[in-house]
Amino acid sequence: MAITYTTLEELPMPAACEPTPAMDIGRQLAVLADSVPITRRVVRPGERIYHAVDRFDRLYVVNVGICKTVNLSADGREQVVAVHFKGDWLGVGGIATGRYGCDAIAMDTGEIWSVPYEALTTACSRCPELLTVFHQAMSREILRERASMLALCTLPADARVAEFLRRWAEALSERGLRSDCVGLPMSRAEIGNFLGMTLESVSRALSRLARDGLIQFVDRARRQIEIPVPAALAAFVSRCVSEADSRRGALAC
Repeated sequence: MAITYTTLEELPMPAACEPTPAMDIGRQLAVLADSVPITRRVVRPGERIYHAVDRFDRLYVVNVGICKTVNLSADGREQVVAVHFKGDWLGVGGIATGRYGCDAIAMDTGEIWSVPYEALTTACSRCPELLTVFHQAMSREILRERASMLALCTLPADARVAEFLRRWAEALSERGLRSDCVGLPMSRAEIGNFLGMTLESVSRALSRLARDGLIQFVDRARRQIEIPVPAALAAFVSRCVSEADSRRGALAC
């Protein structure tokens, strides 16, 4: 027998669509290793994982270590595009273009997993959990690019460096690693390149953050940086944003 409804209130409400919870990095890697054939490769600092002009046929996943992706200008200058930690996927942009579009380079000794793209898509069709892993990886890339653009466009120099350190510590914490003492494999010039700043500006910003007690230098080379209270970095960035907004509002008046 057909059921009729006389008012909108009588219509059955659709079930709520609950968002898929994000899996931790270890679980994501385990699902990937169990679902598709992977090739493990040990990489050394400075070793290229792939080149921008290489034909796209596979994706890469950081299992151990830290990598960077870079673009090269026509005159050979290197622009750091992103920094990638354990569980991050490399080469996603190649899906659309058939070429990787940038170089991926190891920043320290680590292990990279190579995943044939065709095998991945086939496995995703029969393993919903793997498809979730892949979708979450692409979503992280989008969020990371948006956060980087916002930092470059809206933050003053000191806040830009503070946000860089905060996000680095956050990435380590998410992977179960120590985040109160950060070892930076990047030089001041590379950090400046990534943040759109000069080497001198990065050095001065770090010195001011240390003077204000937000960070502490552990070694003479200043590559090991203690972050006593990570939340203090976030508060500093928020304060800088508020002050910048106030100045813009005053100028508008």
